[in-house]
Amino acid sequence: MAQVLVLTSALAPGAEILPALGLLSHSISVAPAEASALVSGDRTHDLVLVDARTDLAQARSLCRVLRTTGISAPLFAILTEGGLAGVTTEWGVDDVVLTTAGPAEVEARFRLALGRTAQDEPEESNLTLGALTIDEAGYSAKLRGRPLDLTYKEFELLKYLAQHPGRVFTRSQLLQEVWGYDYFGGTRTVDVHVRRLRAKLGADHELLIGTVRNVGYRLVPEQAPQEEDHDEESLAPEQAAQ
Repeated sequence: MAQVLVLTSALAPGAEILPALGLLSHSISVAPAEASALVSGDRTHDLVLVDARTDLAQARSLCRVLRTTGISAPLFAILTEGGLAGVTTEWGVDDVVLTTAGPAEVEARFRLALGRTAQDEPEESNLTLGALTIDEAGYSAKLRGRPLDLTYKEFELLKYLAQHPGRVFTRSQLLQEVWGYDYFGGTRTVDVHVRRLRAKLGADHELLIGTVRNVGYRLVPEQAPQEEDHDEESLAPEQAAQ
């Protein structure tokens, strides 16, 4: 059941403005035809319907204003058949519905609009593990709110380890997954990037990336200094490929 808000200048219940609403199970509320109605109520509305039966100019202006407020709910215009000729893309509505539409048609239009809205919602791109937060879409990472100045490959390496917390990866696996199968550099490139990452994480958090002797590396969400064997071999001051 959806929460439906009808914005109208008429002093009438929603079922009189759009008769099909009276035959559906949605929760209907009516408010004055003003953009402020969206923020003055105490409910979150799933659908917003603007009454455009009698005053197309006013309804068009209201729809455009609603769009500027960043409304996320599907926006409908309720029209008579004669009013269809006046609707353009400038209205900014997601759909129109005629006052003569039956409940099956109205329900279908509501269902499709809600489905499109759900598909358009951006997926959460933040990956949080303890004090570490990774913004996958923004290619950035923070540790206890402090931005980390990472190169692209350092970020990709940290992100890949964070996507599989606790799992141990060999250097060869990390080279293939982060650098790609067509990369011909040696596995010491992974060691160099791990050392750089640890330096940027800082002394208090460098053990977030743990070394498993004779195997490889893993990300440890909670620091456990006694559990990890932090004895990397000395690395030559080579420059790894970015």
